[in-house]
Amino acid sequence: MVENFQVMEGAESFFFKGSETGILLSHGFIGTPQSVRFLGEELAKRGYTVMAPRLKGHGTHYLDMEQCRYMDWYESVAEGYEELSRHCTRIVIMGQSMGGTLALWLAAQKQEVDGVVLINPALTIPAFDYVRQEADLRFIDEDIPDIKAKNIHEITYTKAPVKAIRQLQKLMSLTPEKLKDVHCPVLGFKSAIDHVVPPENTDFIMEQISSVQKESITLHDSYHVASMDNDKELIVEKTHSFIERAITIKRSLV
Repeated sequence: MVENFQVMEGAESFFFKGSETGILLSHGFIGTPQSVRFLGEELAKRGYTVMAPRLKGHGTHYLDMEQCRYMDWYESVAEGYEELSRHCTRIVIMGQSMGGTLALWLAAQKQEVDGVVLINPALTIPAFDYVRQEADLRFIDEDIPDIKAKNIHEITYTKAPVKAIRQLQKLMSLTPEKLKDVHCPVLGFKSAIDHVVPPENTDFIMEQISSVQKESITLHDSYHVASMDNDKELIVEKTHSFIERAITIKRSLV
């Protein structure tokens, strides 16, 4: 798809060059790389190479998003993976909300992936269910981002195109059949209180994946956009430990 609007200031993709261990970091539906920038900057300080692509149709205008299909979003992360692989010999995919869903798709396709980190990954979003029956609805108003911390600004759209929501629903509905093909180590973060994605989504994913090494961590002081919330430092530290463990285990098997 062709974007017709300029990228909003602060919503750009970002890349930090570090070691040969890379982290591909994906934001979620309606969001932008700005929502995961804290994680990217902090993980880069720990020596990792970090890439956060801007998903197509995001961070410009909701009219661009209206033209997107779910494969456009998958292609955004797949292209990011190919670019990151030119810099790194080991890659971990990390995604929030729909970004976590896309991370699972990519891990199912790329068996060489060294690990996956999920932050409130989305398989169901109950608040969007009603649009399935709304044939003539084009846009819905977006609520403020689901963040517990005060005075946090996330760059998002004020409206969500119903066509894009239906593409998200299709993406989520197709994801369960791919989970058996995920074999790499997986770390899942779920917020105890999430007003967007039920925490049970993470539980289901962890049960269905084929990974031997998998761990789930509950976030008690964050809502859905946990990458910008009170537990963001915890996410960084646990992710760093997880990657170090996953890489060590893989080296021992070589």
